[in-house]
Amino acid sequence: MRLVRSLRHPALAVLALAVSASVAFAAVALHDLTGTWDFEVITENGTGTPTVKLKQDGTAITGTYESRMLGVRALKGEVKGDSVKFDLQPGGDANIVLSFAGKVVDADHLEGAVDFAGQGGAAFKGTRRKP
Repeated sequence: MRLVRSLRHPALAVLALAVSASVAFAAVALHDLTGTWDFEVITENGTGTPTVKLKQDGTAITGTYESRMLGVRALKGEVKGDSVKFDLQPGGDANIVLSFAGKVVDADHLEGAVDFAGQGGAAFKGTRRKP
């Protein structure tokens, strides 16, 4: 009986460790955002419809953002849990960094806000294209 009691506490410790590890893993569980996305960038002056191509490696995302207004711009960012953030790299006539911050709604939908380098902002929605 004493042996059972002494094993109970180490077993509980192992169980607690396993549960906390799975909770920690769930907090950083990745969504694979790799693919081509159709975005809507909704400003007070109208809605733009850029195409965003993302490639994800772990939590890092890279890709391109292509719009009529900005042309093609490289992007870099990260995904953590349900949060996604990326910046458009400076280039072309628009030499400012645009910052996108949002959430993964589900496997094929993103939404959030865009910061125009402190000069205003907009909302965005993204829908992944089906292959």
